[in-house]
Amino acid sequence: MINILVVDDEEGIRIALQKVLKKDGYEVFLAESGAEGIDIVKKQINEIETVISDFKMPGLDGLETLQQIGRINPEITRIILTGYATLERAIESVNSDIDGFLTKPFDNNILKMKIKEFHIKKRLKQFVPFQVLEELQKYGNGLNPQNRKVSVIFTDIRDFSGLSKRISTLELSELLNMHYFHPLDNIIFEYNGTLDKHIGDSIMGIFGAPISHEDDAYRAVSCAIKMRDKMAEINNKINNKNLRIPVGYGISTGETMVGIFGSTIRKEYTALGQTVNFAAHLEHTAKEDQILICHETYQAVKDSFKFELIEGLNIKSMEGEGSIYNVVGVL
Repeated sequence: MINILVVDDEEGIRIALQKVLKKDGYEVFLAESGAEGIDIVKKQINEIETVISDFKMPGLDGLETLQQIGRINPEITRIILTGYATLERAIESVNSDIDGFLTKPFDNNILKMKIKEFHIKKRLKQFVPFQVLEELQKYGNGLNPQNRKVSVIFTDIRDFSGLSKRISTLELSELLNMHYFHPLDNIIFEYNGTLDKHIGDSIMGIFGAPISHEDDAYRAVSCAIKMRDKMAEINNKINNKNLRIPVGYGISTGETMVGIFGSTIRKEYTALGQTVNFAAHLEHTAKEDQILICHETYQAVKDSFKFELIEGLNIKSMEGEGSIYNVVGVL
């Protein structure tokens, strides 16, 4: 059963929504203010899946309420409820990482259909990179396999098996989702990269496909530095629990095949080839906080960052490869 929280200062609206949604099989929580809604989410952080908040309310307005709820749990689908008089502002709120909006007065059937639509879109974005969705909407089948020059980044937790032995499965799940996958995934988005996939405790990102830029390598390295800084901040916060998340990074640049691959059962947009394999091997070799990059990546960004040459590495798939560098920082 999906749990929905309704936040509205008008009791009549709260009760009306509760009746409609309960008939559709939802469990409904009610709050008459943004502060009360935020408090409910904190107490039911893993139970509330969708929040519908009125836009105009005393104290915290709906946008502020949903933004704070998103910081508590970004997995929650967040919907603005608004009258036509504030519709334009509500539409703008969708650009503030809100998942959708509903208008008052509402038709019960349209309301239920829209909530399902927003929930499905939210989940779809978690499986398909948003750049891929945009390209599909623009060009239909324009994501057929092709060769592209890209920079591929991998991250991975050092000694993940050791970490998993020290805490419970639930604690490990929350630690990974809130303090590793969510912040690092967002940093890939921040630098306009494509979040390709999670492979166990590894994250794979692509810079240069399906949307390419002249500075793909620069953005990949900048992304890795921001990730490293973010993990240092997170480890400082969770250190009081005798926990830390040690992460290594690898980046490779070169021609590779990108596009939609798979079977009739399941397809995915991804990159395949030597560049991807080499990035994975660099990440596997990296120690905690090291950002190992290939020679071609170094050539593309050498005037923007500080490096140290790493010698004596025995990395698979590096035949013909030049020197390997660790990114120390920004110039």
